[in-house]
Amino acid sequence: MSARNNPPRAWQRMLSGRRLDLLDPSPLDVEIADIAHGLARVARWNGQTHGEHVFSVAQHSLLVEAIGGALPGGDGAAQRLELLLHDAPEYVIGDIISPLKAAIGDAYKSVESRLLGAIRRRFDMPAPTPSQARLVKRADRIAASLEATRLAGFSEDEAGRFFGPVALPKAAAEVEALLISRPTAEVQKSFLARFEALASAHAAERN
Repeated sequence: MSARNNPPRAWQRMLSGRRLDLLDPSPLDVEIADIAHGLARVARWNGQTHGEHVFSVAQHSLLVEAIGGALPGGDGAAQRLELLLHDAPEYVIGDIISPLKAAIGDAYKSVESRLLGAIRRRFDMPAPTPSQARLVKRADRIAASLEATRLAGFSEDEAGRFFGPVALPKAAAEVEALLISRPTAEVQKSFLARFEALASAHAAERN
């Protein structure tokens, strides 16, 4: 059979050596080292942010986890792990800005959903409850609003219209520190360390 008649390749080789099928991902091919490496190199806002370094999805994930942990219902390792890994599929599919996601529609969401399902199974994370899902969405929108005004050139009014109000009852210092873009290697290390701490705590909670 000629190359032109072969089905298109639907997998990506990871630096860990895993070969991840993008259309039918197996939890056995998901490695946290690959996720941390990839997310630390994917730019938020299509790279249109202030600062010496790219503001990465890994740093955004740390920010969302810090914000969510400061909100009611955000305590507990399982919830904070859900916050940290809410954008984990983007280590494979990249960060697509919301207007383009709306244009692509269901095709993007289907691939993202399957990847997130494999990631959850790999790390023994049950599907989130409705209240957990709402918390992740709220923390994500607060993070987006802060990033928009601090990093991406939005006015306060614009950010409020698109992402809603910002209200942080505590942990302001931790959040402020995460709004300064940091070097890739540093963010990758921080993401990996935070995952390992939360995964250990999550395992202890389940036992």
